Formats: sequence, structure tokens, C-alpha cells
Amino acid sequence: MKPIKINHAQGHLFQQRLSTQLNPSNELFQLSKLIDWDSYEKEFASLFSEKIGSPAKPIRLIVGILMLQHMYGRSDEGAVEMWVEHPYWQFFCGYDYLQWEIPIDPSSLPRWRKRLGIDGMEKILQGTIQAAIKAGAASTKSLSRVIVDTTVMEKNVTFPTDAKLYHNGIKTLVRMAKNNNITLRQTYTFLSKRASKKSAQYAHARQMKRAQKERNKLRTYLGRVSRDITAQLEDRPVLKSIFEPVLEIINKVLEQKRESKNKVYSIHEPHVECISKGKSHKKYEFGCKVSLVVTHKEGLALSTKALQGNPYDGHTLANVINDSERISGTQISEIFADKGYRGHAVQGKEVYISGKRNVNASLRRHINRRQAIEANISHMKSEGKLERNFLRGRLGDALNAILCGIGHNLRLIKRKIESYVPQLCYH
Repeated sequence: MKPIKINHAQGHLFQQRLSTQLNPSNELFQLSKLIDWDSYEKEFASLFSEKIGSPAKPIRLIVGILMLQHMYGRSDEGAVEMWVEHPYWQFFCGYDYLQWEIPIDPSSLPRWRKRLGIDGMEKILQGTIQAAIKAGAASTKSLSRVIVDTTVMEKNVTFPTDAKLYHNGIKTLVRMAKNNNITLRQTYTFLSKRASKKSAQYAHARQMKRAQKERNKLRTYLGRVSRDITAQLEDRPVLKSIFEPVLEIINKVLEQKRESKNKVYSIHEPHVECISKGKSHKKYEFGCKVSLVVTHKEGLALSTKALQGNPYDGHTLANVINDSERISGTQISEIFADKGYRGHAVQGKEVYISGKRNVNASLRRHINRRQAIEANISHMKSEGKLERNFLRGRLGDALNAILCGIGHNLRLIKRKIESYVPQLCYH
């Protein structure tokens, strides 16, 4: 059914309103007035049916928790717990009376993210841009001049090794077989655990031949379990459809070699890519590339888009600029990027690449300011959740990237409010 609405029109006899007790100069208090909550409720109400199911939770509550979660870099559980403890969080989400119980189960946030989808998250990002303009954190004129760059958003996976992949593959198949009442001739649970441990120990001691011997054992165990399950699924079409995606990943793990392309680096996240960014302290990162478009002057995020397949930066510029113009509602005229965007083929816009020569002093300053986006990326990773993505699948990559941009814009507005709102003093 349609979501319920928060209604505090009628007062409580023995309870005071939060609006009369909280500090009106607080950043979240002021920020809650800048966001157009009604547009979110009208936009997302169409995602629900009129008569089927029980009434959904208020849209402002869910959108507010998602905003605060990425504004402060909290997990699903941490965000819900903080909501109960923090009266300013409750007021931000539309509640004018103090609540003592958790508003939702943390497990419902993933379902809400999927329901809102990429379009819904972009609508929320658009609302933060409008709120930034209202607060004076950005101007409409500055939206036409942007900086573009990419970074790597790592997935929640460990550094991949063959031993880990084989061992995790065995555990995955054995667990699925047990859940679907399939009896295996041998599970190799104990043997695979011992071989995985020995492989790590031998590799640490630089005894590579012994380590390779244990890896070969793990590969043999995984192949036996995979063939055992495949044989038992021949006359069970229902279970075969359940196991087919996992068995396809397992077969790819068994066949891939050092020089293979499009390798599997994780059993539960098979789409993870190995990206080399030339960092001395971290040669390879496992996740997906994210393109960021921020305003040249203030660093306001106009677009944060996950790019699957590790594409060349120059080939992605046209798409991310179109997305930025659609979300912000402003035509972009000047783009500043690094040398990775050479060969971009963007027409009708001025694109300035780092290192451009024979320019005047004013334009030289603008080109040198391109590096300011590195600080914005650092804030998104240290204060937000761009450093490591815990959301599953390609959809999780896209949603987390946009939510990181939302959190970044809210922190930018918060700092702007702190600079001009006088703080009340109590004696």
C-alpha cells in the first residue's frame, strides 16, 4: 500500500515538541528546511500500489535515514541506532516528538534502495543540488564550470588468491548442497581448510613448490565437488536453475590461468574488476571505477557514476557530462580534466586538459585548480562510504556511488550553514 505520512498536527498532552526544544541554529535543523521533502513523496509514491500489502514506512523517514547514513558514513545498523539516540536526526526525518524505538528494521534499507533504484537516487542527488543553491553553498552560475575525474571504489572482498577462490568455492557449493538436500559423496570441508592454511603458510615462508602443491589439492577438491553436484542435477531441472549461475562461476575459476582475461576475483562478487591506478602503496584495487563531476569553484557533486568494465576515461566523458546536465538542469560549458581524458571527442564544450600550454594567467589558474577534486574524493572516502562498497552486485555499485555524492553535498551544505548561522550560547 501507499506509504503512511508523518502527521504531528495534533499535539501530545504530556510531551513537548522537538521544534521547541532543539537549537534552531543547529546545522541539521536548518538543513531539514532546505530540502523539498514534498517532491520526494510525490515522486516515490508511484512506486507503491493502492491496496496491496500493508502501508509502507514514511518516505521522508527512509530518504532522511539514507541521507544521514552517507553524510556520516554509517552502516545500516549504525544509522538506525543513531536515529534513536539523536533527536536532531529524528527532527530531520520529519518527527516533531521524541521517539524511543527504532523506526525500521535495518534489513529493510537494502529493499528500499532497490525499490528507489538509480532514478530515485538521482532524484535525491538533484534535491541536494537545489538545497546547496538555496543555502548559498553553490550558485547556479558555477554549475556550468566543472571538474571531472575518476577513482576506484573497492568492493568488500579480500585480496584474491587461487587458494582463497578454490576454498571459498568449496564452501559455497557445500552450503548450497546442504540447503537443497543434496547428499555429496565427500564435502572436503576439513581437507580444504587444512590445505588452504598450509598454502598460506608455505607461501609466507617462500616455499612456493609446496604452496603450489596445496593449491593443486584445493583445485582437485573443488573440481570433484562441482562434478558431483552437476551429475546429481541432471534429472532435477528446478535445482539446476538454482545452481547454474554458481557452477558457471566455479567452472571459470577452475579454467582461468595467470594470463587469462576477465578473471573471477571473488565467488560472491564475480563482476569485481582488477584496476591498476599506479599507486605505489597499492598497486591493484579490486572493485569498479567511479566517475565524479564536481563544480569547479565549490566542489559540489553533480554526478557520481559507477563505470563497469574499467573503460578508458576519455571514452566516458560525454556520458557523464550528459548525466550531470540532466541532474543539475544546467548546461555545462567548461570542463577541466587530467591527461587521462585525452581523446574524449566531446563537441560543443571547452575541455581543458592538465598541462595545456600557451594560455593566459586566468585560465592557467583554473586549470591548476583541477587538482581540487582530489580533496573532494578524499573526503568522500574518509567521511563517506566511497572507500569500500558493501552493497552487492552491479546495482549496489551504482547506488553506492550516487549515495556518496549525496552525502558529500550534504556535508558541503552543513559546513556552509556552520559558517553563517550564529550559534546559541547557554550560560
